[in-house]
Amino acid sequence: MRLLTFEAAGQPRLGAEWDGRIVDLQNVAAMTEVVRYGAAAAQGVIERFPSDMLGYLRGGASTRAIAREALEFLSQLPDEVVHHLAGNSTLLYREDQVRRLAPIPRPGKIICLGLNYRDHAAESNMAVPTEPVLFCKYGNTVIGPGDPIVLPATSDQVDYEAELVFVIGKAGRNISAADAMSYVAGYTCGHDVSARDYQLKRGGGQWMVGKTWDTFAPLGPVMVTADEGLDPHNLPIRCVLNGQTVQDSNTCQFVFDIPQTIEYLSHVLTLEPGDIVFTGTPPGVGFARKPPLFLKDGDVAEIQIDGIGVLRNPVRGA
Repeated sequence: MRLLTFEAAGQPRLGAEWDGRIVDLQNVAAMTEVVRYGAAAAQGVIERFPSDMLGYLRGGASTRAIAREALEFLSQLPDEVVHHLAGNSTLLYREDQVRRLAPIPRPGKIICLGLNYRDHAAESNMAVPTEPVLFCKYGNTVIGPGDPIVLPATSDQVDYEAELVFVIGKAGRNISAADAMSYVAGYTCGHDVSARDYQLKRGGGQWMVGKTWDTFAPLGPVMVTADEGLDPHNLPIRCVLNGQTVQDSNTCQFVFDIPQTIEYLSHVLTLEPGDIVFTGTPPGVGFARKPPLFLKDGDVAEIQIDGIGVLRNPVRGA
């Protein structure tokens, strides 16, 4: 499934892409129960199936099954019924009727890997790490597709970083690498926006400050669920800035793959549904270029990952 969080009539809702439309999963699940079992059944499914992504993830196998049943029910409807519902109900929406939000608007934890591509470590004049290099972002950084990345007034070295992000689907501690992939709910595009002057120079180097300005973690446009068969270790990944490709690599270049990362993280802390992990960025970042290339007011940055989609955000001055 290609799941998303969208806003309709001012309310955030859990949705899925389906046949070129946006499905309100809770409402379609309720309709499915009404058709099958009568009106009284609708309230029960609403109580069991949440309208938000975090609740969906916490529901585990139960909510996954309900979502798939709802989409299967839609696929069985006559075309004329689907056409009537699309854009004329709270079941199916056209793209222009909704605003996409970050798939997980407020992740519990935002954990990030640094220097996780060998060639990016080389361009940064840093050694390839022997253990994962970790830092965190916070909920204030998260924005969705189309939302502006806002440049700090006190930084003139804001950099782009295309990243694959994986989402944790169930709680775990001391997880083995062999079992790790069963804890992954899905994948999305992430943009680890970074104020390099703060990160590398000011105050002796401030990774946390350089990474955690408001709007510095765009996510989206969807979360592709892990059961869709996407290979997260062989995905072409690009950053396109104002139509020019500035990063172009593949996740097969990871220093630490996802099982290794989960095993390492979970021996330190408990991973929980809705936690997200940025897996590092490939080479081509702005600060390593000659001359350097930094984000500026009016830019448009796109993170492109094959099989997931395009995360596009404008850049605005403070």
